[in-house]
Parts: sequence; C-alpha cells; structure tokens
Amino acid sequence: MNKVKSFAGGIHPLHAIGSGKGLTQSLPIEELPAPKRVYIPMVQHIGAPCAPCVAVGDHVARGQKVGEVRGFVSAPVHASVSGTVVSIAPHLTIGGNLVPCVVIENDGKEEWAPECALGERSPEEVDASAALAAVLEGGLVGMGGATFPTHVKLSPPKDKRIDYLLLNGAECEPYLTADHRMMLENCKKIIGGVQVIARILGNPQCIVGIEANKKDAIARMEQAAEGTGITIASMPVKYPQGSEKQLISVLTGRKVPSGKLPMDAGCVVVNVSSAAAVYDAVMLRRPLTERVVTVTGAVGQPRNLRVRIGTLVEELVAYCGGLKGEVDRVVSGGPMMGMALFDLAVPVTKGTSGVLALTREQTSPGKLTNCIRCGRCLKGCPMHLMPFELCNDVEKNDWKAAEKHNVLDCVECGSCTYVCPAKRAITSSIRIAKRQVMALRKKK
Repeated sequence: MNKVKSFAGGIHPLHAIGSGKGLTQSLPIEELPAPKRVYIPMVQHIGAPCAPCVAVGDHVARGQKVGEVRGFVSAPVHASVSGTVVSIAPHLTIGGNLVPCVVIENDGKEEWAPECALGERSPEEVDASAALAAVLEGGLVGMGGATFPTHVKLSPPKDKRIDYLLLNGAECEPYLTADHRMMLENCKKIIGGVQVIARILGNPQCIVGIEANKKDAIARMEQAAEGTGITIASMPVKYPQGSEKQLISVLTGRKVPSGKLPMDAGCVVVNVSSAAAVYDAVMLRRPLTERVVTVTGAVGQPRNLRVRIGTLVEELVAYCGGLKGEVDRVVSGGPMMGMALFDLAVPVTKGTSGVLALTREQTSPGKLTNCIRCGRCLKGCPMHLMPFELCNDVEKNDWKAAEKHNVLDCVECGSCTYVCPAKRAITSSIRIAKRQVMALRKKK
C-alpha cells in the first residue's frame, strides 16, 4: 500500500458530528426484490438521448436493448426485468425533467436475453477492440454520478498518450457507502475490470485511490490486487477528493490544465463500481441493468441495496421502512452534490448512488448575511478560485467577469457554500454563471 499526500483546499464536511457513513458502512449489500414495473429512461447519461427500439406490446428479456444510441457520446439502455412493454411515454425523472421511458411490466420469470446467456469468457478470448465494443453495448456510464459514457472515456485520440489509469474509491461524500461495500464484497470483480480497462488503454500504470477511513476496503483490495501490478493507494480523508482533477493531483502529482480533460494530463479516471460493471459487460456479457444504492438518513432502516435500473425511488424508501421524523428533503446522491427530488415516483438510473432523507434541522441554511470577505470559501475551494468574486459577478449579471474569473473550472462541489459564515448560496450562484457563460460561448 502506498500512502500519498492530499490536495490543497477542500474541507471536512460534518467533521464535528461524523460523516453519516456509520449508518450503513457495516451493512452488507441486500438485493431489493425486482419491482412489478420498471421505468427505463432514454436519458441516463451525458450526451445524446437514446431512441426506443421496442414497441408497446413487445415481450422483452432482461438485458435486452430497449434504447439505442443516436450519437457517439451516448450509451444504450437495457431492460432490467423480463416482461411486456406496456408504455413508451414521458415520465418524471430525478432531474425534474420529463423524459421518454420504456415501461415494462415484470413477468417474474427473470429470463435473460440470449446474448446475455453465453457464459463467462476467459481473458484470452477478449482483445482490446472487442472489450471496448462490449463496454459500448453494455451501456456503461460513470457510476459515481457524472454518467459520462464509458466507451467514450476509454477512446482517447491517438495523440493522447495515457500513462495512468486511476480508480476512484474515495467516496468522499458524507453518508454514501455504496462504493465502500462494492470494494468489500466485489473486490475481485473490480480488479478484473481494472485489468480489462488497462488492456483497452494500452496497459498504463494502474492505481486505486481509497480514503484512509476505509481500512477494511484497502486491505480487501490489496489482497485482490496481489500479483497484478495494480497499486492500492491510501489517501488522507478530505472532500472532494473523488473529483477527477483532485484525484489526479493526489495520485500522480499532475495537474489538468484549465479547460482541459484528464486525458490532457495523460490520465483516465474510472469509478470502482464502473470497473465492476466493465467486468460484467466484457467477461460475463451482462449489460448494466442494476446498481448499488445507499438509502440512508431519516429512514426507518438505512440499507445498501442492489437495485434494478428503473425502480421507483419510493419503492426503495418503502423497503427501508419509510421516512422517519420531520423529513424536509429527499436527495438523490449525497448532501454536498446531490439533487433534491420533486417527487419520489422517479426511477433509479445508472448514476443513482444514494437516496438520502434529511430533516428540517439538517437542511436549514441559517440566517443570510452580507459577505464579510473572510476568505474561507477561497481557502476551501479545491480549484483555487475566488468563489466570493464569482458570487458578486452573478449579482451584477457580469458574465464576462465570471468567465475571466475561470467560472467554468468550478466542479460544483459545494465546499464554498458549506464553509461560508454568511450562509450565501455561492454554489447555486456559480451554477447560474456557468450556464450563462457556456450559452454566450455557443453564440460566438
């Protein structure tokens, strides 16, 4: 095991009262029973939406493609149960948008599509091009929340040399423990996925970064990686260490240039759950039809659940004993970067890492006051921006100034808002500025 230094900036959210991970970090992954109906959105990724490739009345098998890609930056979607397509219509999703969904009535037979029932491959059977094709056909996306199509990430231009494949096992968001449990219970599959990805990328150096508060996961992953040449690195605990640019800095000492991508620093970063999904898609011929979700906070019984894609969030909450106490907000993801839900009748997607119920006491922002120029937001910003200046730019509608202050480099981690003693909604303001700056660039 290698020990590394942390990055400059960042924060320790909930440091005084604990990270909330204690609710679920020792709980094994449970299988949530497949629902009677699943709602498969045609948009579960960054990029072009999918187009439905089935019709109402069709019988589909689990793993069968129900949405096909319409562009390079896209990822197909698959049925997570076997049954009958009863509807193809817009349905509310986690982002608050109406998205076309293929609705499947579960027949309970659990029949896999023929292409998914060919058995496990041996490593010798799969070359790099075949593995990349399987990643595309498997509908893989970043499962840490970004949902960038994995086959695109693993297809850098020929002039971009990849020196490092970095696995993100930080899971630095408070409360979330899905990746932690994956590393404990599926470590061999994760390491197998790393080996497959390394083959696709031309065998770069492989490093798995895990925060030091997950000692059991570090030990389990070291054991699984023995003899493979894959390095397991223990990282100091800090948020947002799981962000790509911070992880690259910590594990390689390299810096991603402003406005550039990790590949411009010779790196590719993949989430540990995504690596396990690569193994399933390439070695077992199984597309992405389920994922692990942490359901926690103010619920009857917090759990880590393996959930079929398309299951409604309300079914996860009900299985965990329902909401408990004076719940003010239910969030998809973690408390720092998660998204508050308008309705619990929204489907789990490939990027749903957690469902977090927060009480009114936890969500109360406190009294808003004027900025006192204390500099705490500047000190906490992992991208070394000036958040208070960006907030002022938004108040003035001065988008050129926001661009000059490098607003597009913001990773929206929420550190500035968390540490602000004036209780200003800095991150929300920066999101507005980013949208305006990107809109202005498109007009040029």
